[in-house]
Amino acid sequence: MPSPRSPHRPGAAAADRPAPSGNHPGKQRDAFFDNAKYLAIVLVAIGHSWEPLKGDSRILEGAYTMVYAFHMPAFIIISGFFSRSFDMRADRLQRLITGVVVPYVVFETAYTLFNRYVGGSPDQAISLLDPWYLTWFLIALFVWRLTTPIWKLVRWPLPLALALAMLASVSPEIGDDLDLQRVLQFAPFFVLGLLMKPEHFRLVRRRSVRILSVPVFAAALAVAWWSVPRMNTGWFYHRDSAQELGAPWWTGPVMVLALFGCSLLLTACFFSWVPGRRMWFTSLGAGTLFGYLLHGFLVKAGDYAGWFEHPWLHRPLGQIFVSVCAGVAVTLLCTAPVRRVFRFAMEPKMEWAFKRDATEAARGREQHGKTPVREREKVSAG
Repeated sequence: MPSPRSPHRPGAAAADRPAPSGNHPGKQRDAFFDNAKYLAIVLVAIGHSWEPLKGDSRILEGAYTMVYAFHMPAFIIISGFFSRSFDMRADRLQRLITGVVVPYVVFETAYTLFNRYVGGSPDQAISLLDPWYLTWFLIALFVWRLTTPIWKLVRWPLPLALALAMLASVSPEIGDDLDLQRVLQFAPFFVLGLLMKPEHFRLVRRRSVRILSVPVFAAALAVAWWSVPRMNTGWFYHRDSAQELGAPWWTGPVMVLALFGCSLLLTACFFSWVPGRRMWFTSLGAGTLFGYLLHGFLVKAGDYAGWFEHPWLHRPLGQIFVSVCAGVAVTLLCTAPVRRVFRFAMEPKMEWAFKRDATEAARGREQHGKTPVREREKVSAG
């Protein structure tokens, strides 16, 4: 995930560089974005913990549907916002590789082996072209960020992204390679983030929006409850075409536009509730990628071990207990000690793998050559 640094300070655009943990001393961070990332990752973990429990509960299924309507769009919009300065400069490409591609390879392999030896799927092969479970977001972020210069070049980027998403929704031939359905259908949120400015986030954080978001969320929960027996939840995953969901082809473009509008409205309401000041969990926003990738092992381990099959957990108190456990677990996985342990996989330095940028090398030689001159000038002036 890109590192949320404050867009209000001078030179923020130059310092805005993608770094999954963002734990870099001396660089000012915007507390709002760290808070938003942490709260969104908690919702992601809670939503995954609900999957094995929601079968017989219409209320939980409705809450699950509502949460899935906006938690990933919120993440993706923030990712797009902090990718605005991305270009093909060597140092940024290097960070893209070490911060996105390497974690994708590591965790795609790790999840496949975990499912093979713990989940009882001995025939599952390691395939970097077919993301499994949570790793789809990394490959999507890689594609979106690589195409950032194109989105910044075209005249109408958001309508173009929506058009591509609508075409993808009626194209079952796309298949599962690189999870391109999700890449294309979620792309409008990333492009929207690229187009947003700091004042847009301040706009949705006004007190009036915060008040209006209460009935909006209540209405969304009611609609989600009503839609449980009438709508396929698979639409919210954005990973299948209309034909693959058993719907007429024309419903694909309609649902893309409808869900984009609903997700955007709920995301704005979510952002309106995010505090803008430093909170006890603000620093955890720097480790959301760690929490995102690691909590999947806990959820899958519990599913494989049958933890979610206990009847008590399917009752209201049990569902609340599972939700609290998921929130606490992902919070711990975002802490600094966990980030230090797993930094080798998510933020490897890998300086040995890259050539030194010629521009930076020339700049270093120039600075090195100027220092003695300044010292001689000081001596002669003295």
